[in-house]
Amino acid sequence: MVRSSNESQATERFLPRRPPSGTASFGNLFRDTTLAMQQLVAEELVRRGFADLRPALLAVGQHVGPNGTRVTELAARAWLTKATVVHAVDELERLGYVTRVPDPTDRRAKLVVSTARAREAEQVAREAIADIRDAWAERIGDEEMDTLEAGLRRLRAALWPQS
Repeated sequence: MVRSSNESQATERFLPRRPPSGTASFGNLFRDTTLAMQQLVAEELVRRGFADLRPALLAVGQHVGPNGTRVTELAARAWLTKATVVHAVDELERLGYVTRVPDPTDRRAKLVVSTARAREAEQVAREAIADIRDAWAERIGDEEMDTLEAGLRRLRAALWPQS
């Protein structure tokens, strides 16, 4: 297939900017591709109008659930201290990505809830991930990417059967 220069540039845009770390061990294979995807998604968010969503904020914001999430849960999911997460949530709130509301199950607690702006950014991130997947499939082939994705889905189901 002959690719136009715009298509070629789009594919190049989704290549990692950093080299892999360490050996090609099982753990590093997961880590390096995950870090590459996170970096590329962050760059796409900037490119598509969400420049204020720095990677440190994405590390917390990506864990806000559809019905809101307590700060303690965000800290556990992001592997960060509660103080670090409170700082990030303060910033996300200042930027208009989240609000804090009373937790209906415990009025003393607060839930961090996504705003419309956060949902817009999430949609952009989902579109970027789909574009990255397509670009990477061009590198290894659609069938290979489909096999990889199917294997990861089976692994996820085996590791978290309740989800």
